[in-house]
Amino acid sequence: MTIEDLALLYVRGLGPRGLAHLIDHFGSAESVYSASRSNLSLDAGLREDIAFNILNGAGIVEAKREIAYCRKHGVTMIAATDKEYPMLLREISDRPHVLFVKGNVDALSMRTLSMVGTREMSPAGQHAANRLIEGLAERVKDLCIVSGIAYGVDAACHRAALSHGVPSAAVLASVLPEINPAPHRELAEDILKHDGVLVSELSSQSKQNGKLFIARNRIIAGLSMGTVIVESHASGGSLATAELADSYGRMVMAVPGRIGDSASFGTNNLIRTAKARLILTANDIIEDMDWDLEHSPSKSVAPNSAEEWKLIPAERITLSVFDNIATPDLQQLLDATGYTVGELSMMLMSLELKGLIRQLPGQRYERV
Repeated sequence: MTIEDLALLYVRGLGPRGLAHLIDHFGSAESVYSASRSNLSLDAGLREDIAFNILNGAGIVEAKREIAYCRKHGVTMIAATDKEYPMLLREISDRPHVLFVKGNVDALSMRTLSMVGTREMSPAGQHAANRLIEGLAERVKDLCIVSGIAYGVDAACHRAALSHGVPSAAVLASVLPEINPAPHRELAEDILKHDGVLVSELSSQSKQNGKLFIARNRIIAGLSMGTVIVESHASGGSLATAELADSYGRMVMAVPGRIGDSASFGTNNLIRTAKARLILTANDIIEDMDWDLEHSPSKSVAPNSAEEWKLIPAERITLSVFDNIATPDLQQLLDATGYTVGELSMMLMSLELKGLIRQLPGQRYERV
């Protein structure tokens, strides 16, 4: 990391793609600033005004100011040419040239998996996020969960990772050490305490605008070989993250939901249009990602019977209804179990994720 790496962030008119192009062309930020006008404008194809600004040392003053800010607040800066920079993120054409981080930088080079979803999460979505991360934690020892620390699914994934001893990377659309949303400051602190990391591409001199969250999503997608959409409405940021992941040639996976639940419209449509692989268990993720896990079979078959799963009593009660009624509808299940609609929905989602039941048309279910 050099002062020139940082200075390039403040050259007006030079966005992430242009900056990445310059580094790829010249090899380093120092070489960019020592290049001639013809090298910059003719060889590298820069606009004349941008080349002129670089020749006149644009950004150096701001870079010095930023270094002082980061030292004061304990923020680490990593350039794309540094060995600590995440290899997967370096592959994308619109990568941020400098990352601002706090915490365990090594977590970004672990077996990263991005998990995102709607801010209006349902209980079923929360259960799915926890169940998937719990299953991954049991088998993937070098795992890091990447998400955006937003309300809903993102925060649930970070908390599930904390609960199961998995480090996570929170990608922010705010300037470190600030946390956005502010109520998640305690969550961010917990992430740092448990070998996780906070990541932002924004310097202290960045102008806040409505596009920051869209830009943040590309980092979430770029940091991982795969992205799981846990729950999503018909439109939203998580679907944009899925599109970005696909454009980077990364695996896109989605958790199916009940056809009548609006929070599952987006994920169900990703699966329907073959833009995402359907996943029900952690094993599905491991197989789709083709993770060859040491001390584990490379291809593991998920349990397919109630005896092989460690079912909680409420799940066993729900499943027992199918012993007497082959394809019970929702009302029959409510009558037989005595659960509320919310409680029953949680049990049905759990059993569906385990591959023990499946939903049929007309709000009926059958045992698999």
